[in-house]
Amino acid sequence: MKLSMNVTTTFYGNVVNDIKVAKEAGYDGVELQSPKLYRYLDQGFAAESVVPMLEGIEVSGIGAVQEAPLDDFRAEAERLAALGQMYGAPSLQMCTGPVDVQVVKDFEAGKLEPGDPRFRGLLGRPEDEVITETAKRVGLAADIAADHGLGLYLEPLGWAPVHTLPQALRILEICDRDNLGLTVDFWHFFVAGDTPEDVAKLDPSIIHAVHVCDGVPVPAGEIPDQGVSRNVMTGGGSIPLQEWVDAVKATGYDGWYASEIFCDKANEFDFLEVAQTLRNLMHILCA
Repeated sequence: MKLSMNVTTTFYGNVVNDIKVAKEAGYDGVELQSPKLYRYLDQGFAAESVVPMLEGIEVSGIGAVQEAPLDDFRAEAERLAALGQMYGAPSLQMCTGPVDVQVVKDFEAGKLEPGDPRFRGLLGRPEDEVITETAKRVGLAADIAADHGLGLYLEPLGWAPVHTLPQALRILEICDRDNLGLTVDFWHFFVAGDTPEDVAKLDPSIIHAVHVCDGVPVPAGEIPDQGVSRNVMTGGGSIPLQEWVDAVKATGYDGWYASEIFCDKANEFDFLEVAQTLRNLMHILCA
């Protein structure tokens, strides 16, 4: 078991203080994410300047490649895989899409006009087409990751056309890549209707990361929105965290567990205090 700080933990932080806080809070690793990395690099800082900051801590993963038009998707996968290789990440994260939950809400409400420029992905397509076409993107990202010596872990988002564990497993089977696995994200699995019992049956070799996070149930008929359902402190929601951790452990997995949180109130506390609180909770849950 190794504990990593996903940088949502310090939501309003930046690359420099996120890595510093992760070290001070006692994490074994840090899970870096593209919005903060891109923001740092877009100010003219060299990608190599992050390397010295990482002395004394591992990068547990880097993400996230998001479904997008093909050229944009390929470019982002190449960019993040190169950064992951530089920072020593074992795997690259990919999320199913659309990542923008409002696009899904607008589509379901019949408000997404044909000319809307926002990426809609495979919304409204037949299930088999959704699986087949998503597998093409996943396979491409896995190959790019492999070219940089990385694995790829797929994270099905709770509001996307590909959102369930069975769908993700079908995609992994179609792609048939040795470096391909998935993220066990408690909230996304919870809102998709997957269960700890489903997780306990997984082959541990395909689990590349576990996101320890919480939330409350989504009312029937509503699109899962993490800005609403995940807006709780970890341990203060409805997800039985110990059951989920125990299910992961039952597979034999002994890798990275990462804190992930989208709680507005927690974002206003001291970064280090939040990071330490989540690290201590994970330590208890995973012991």
